[in-house]
Amino acid sequence: MDNIEAISPKPDELVENKNSRHPKGLWVLFGTEMWERFNFYGMRALLTLFMVNSLLIKEADAAIIYGGFLALCYLTPLLGGFIADKYIGNRFAIIVGGSLMAIGQFLLFISASTFSADIGSAKLIMWLALFVIIFGNGFFKPNISSMVGSLYPKQEKSKLDSAFTIFYMGINIGAFLGQFICPYVGDVKDATTGVRDIFAFKWGFLAASIAMLIGTVTFFILKNKYVVTPEGRPIGGLPKNNSNADFEEGESQTAKFSGMSLGITVAIFAVLFFVFRYLLVGELGFNSMEMGQMIKGIIYPFIYAAGISLAFLIMTSAENKVERHRIWVIYIVSFFIIFFWAAFEQAGSSLTFIADNQTDRNIFGWNMPPSMVQIFNGIFVVILAFPFSLMWDKLRANGKEPVSPLKQAIGLAVIALSYFIIAHNVKDLGNSGLLAIKWLMLLYFIQTCGELCLSPIGLSLVGKLAPKRFASLLYGVFFISNAAGYALAGSLGALIPATGDKFKKAQEIGVNLQDVLDKKVTLTADQVAAFEKAQLPLHNPTFVGFEIHNLFEFFMVFVVLCGIASVILGLLSPVLKKMMHGVN
Repeated sequence: MDNIEAISPKPDELVENKNSRHPKGLWVLFGTEMWERFNFYGMRALLTLFMVNSLLIKEADAAIIYGGFLALCYLTPLLGGFIADKYIGNRFAIIVGGSLMAIGQFLLFISASTFSADIGSAKLIMWLALFVIIFGNGFFKPNISSMVGSLYPKQEKSKLDSAFTIFYMGINIGAFLGQFICPYVGDVKDATTGVRDIFAFKWGFLAASIAMLIGTVTFFILKNKYVVTPEGRPIGGLPKNNSNADFEEGESQTAKFSGMSLGITVAIFAVLFFVFRYLLVGELGFNSMEMGQMIKGIIYPFIYAAGISLAFLIMTSAENKVERHRIWVIYIVSFFIIFFWAAFEQAGSSLTFIADNQTDRNIFGWNMPPSMVQIFNGIFVVILAFPFSLMWDKLRANGKEPVSPLKQAIGLAVIALSYFIIAHNVKDLGNSGLLAIKWLMLLYFIQTCGELCLSPIGLSLVGKLAPKRFASLLYGVFFISNAAGYALAGSLGALIPATGDKFKKAQEIGVNLQDVLDKKVTLTADQVAAFEKAQLPLHNPTFVGFEIHNLFEFFMVFVVLCGIASVILGLLSPVLKKMMHGVN
């Protein structure tokens, strides 16, 4: 009955749909994405702490793994978008992706339940779990975003900035719930001794698995009734069932890639892979089997090379000057937001380690779990999403709305400001001082404002500019910029200098860690072994030839990178506006 009504709606339902500000399908997708983000962000809050405390992986390696995992989560949307556009459609891809992610989270639950008996097997199960989640996210992520864009006919595309901001609020309601519930049950410390219960992580992963199952079932039940066009035709069905009404007038209905284009793309990918591998790890061969080096030398080059080579492939299918210009805008903007995500995604690695080791997390007598500190981002998005949506609507009505690339330049400037403030508040902490949690709260508030200028606007921009025949694939290209940003986030997060807990561990060994880092003392073989066992650094990290001595210098790296990117993108905005050919 629901299927028949979806195809042939009643006249009063059509009137209701046309008069409503946003279609009901937006709220179905809102809810589905909310549960998926609960699953993803809840797991993300615990992942690095689980690796370091339960699986005994070094912090620097955990940061690299975290960055590689997130990067691949935003690389596989290329594959998922392509398969959906070409073969299975958005709807089935979302169901497949949601099911895989629920299974992956359950595998993490098994890993966190068995590590004490066999840590080697637990690590293997963790790798399998991350692998399954990566592919599940690849099917889910681009297709649900593509469906939001498809809800609106051509004459209503101006609503997309507002629609994606509302959709983004759903993302962050889920993030808020996941970042509260999963750490609440999974990141537990003894109130008296402060010792972490390393066996509790499993309950957080189980909660994430259940959330993803709820989201997938919700979408499966409601999709036929509400996720439809204003005329009642299903959105995101099998590509073979698409009609002329699903495409812009005169637009091709299938993407066509020549054999020569595919061959050149493969060659470009192969060359770039080894170029990036040499730049990142200094070798072309595969000699090192150390975990962090393997991820930096295989996964990261794969991501960077795939992004550039796929951009070339899609451009070969552009049919006219307007399409080429609009696709170029997506590419250019995607490049600059790499720096935003590299800074923003420190939340799950370096900022979590700082919250754990060198932050006073006392709030009205309650000691907040360090993995839960990320929750402030979700809280602020929920609070600010509607005001930002209304602000864009009002500016648009008055003819003063900034062009989308300029909004994203503002987002980069804002995140640079957040790190500038936090850098000056850690400057005088020394090795034992604690950062007040209010400064992390302020950082997340400012970063949320930047995020709302950048991320939902980027999703909306792709929805406006992408040709329908490979819209999901271009969402995948957009997400690959997230992937590259997360890969860079992993590399930069591994640069975090020694925090207060490391100096205390060195004192227990009988060594002044600062003297070691300053190269004032030479350790004995026994002391070096003790440092390795305690996961203590023997030297300060370096970035492009500069040694990072403290947290102030660490945070200033993000100020410089994001600040420069913001200025350049802002200067390019007038040119990009012309290349968008009437799209704002």
